[in-house]
Amino acid sequence: MADKASGRRKATPSKRGPIGRVLRWLLTAVLAFVGLSLLQVLVYKWVPVPVTLTMIFDKNGITKDWTPLSRIDPDMARAAIAGEDAKFCQHHGFDTQAIQQAMEYNARGGRIRGGSTISQQTAKNVFLWQGGGFFRKGLEAWYTVLIEAIWGKRRIMEVYLNVAETGIGTYGVQAGAMRYFGHGADKLSRTEAARIAAVLPLPKKRAAIAPSGFTLRHGNRIARYIGVVRTQGLDACLDL
Repeated sequence: MADKASGRRKATPSKRGPIGRVLRWLLTAVLAFVGLSLLQVLVYKWVPVPVTLTMIFDKNGITKDWTPLSRIDPDMARAAIAGEDAKFCQHHGFDTQAIQQAMEYNARGGRIRGGSTISQQTAKNVFLWQGGGFFRKGLEAWYTVLIEAIWGKRRIMEVYLNVAETGIGTYGVQAGAMRYFGHGADKLSRTEAARIAAVLPLPKKRAAIAPSGFTLRHGNRIARYIGVVRTQGLDACLDL
């Protein structure tokens, strides 16, 4: 009887062993990811982002020129706020009202509208890949929380304006300004900044030079709203 009881006691750990190993592996993987993501965000708080997955897989090549926010015309950041994220300085990474409105709009059909903030777009562009899915969205949310907490708004805007696609094979507003207008981002006029901002949602299908149709109308709206962003202090978190 003692031998049988002893055999049963020995069998129990072996049954739980595989589950325990899987749980330990999962815990190790989660902790490793948290540590790696924190390291990434800490490094890029000061170091220019050298390349992104979108750039790596771009068949059109890469044209970019990292430029500090201090050397980018202030109206470019204001144009990005006007065109992409009016509450950039008010939210903490997520605009729940914009997300809800986008969901309601998309439910009615027609052209898909996104509700991502500049912070979310920056997190996606720098650390992740293009596309959808709950898993990638979850990672995007995690990185958004991290960059909001560690980088701050000014750094988020600086990185965004340097990694966002501004044309076919063109990344960042400095490269975009050179491509479309033949001068650096420090010399952008309000209209030029607005046109680059109008291109950001669909950079492969829109052009900032000689725009027409929706791109022209959207750019004109952004140009008008740049003044509102400044006078109402919607850019206050950037110290422009």
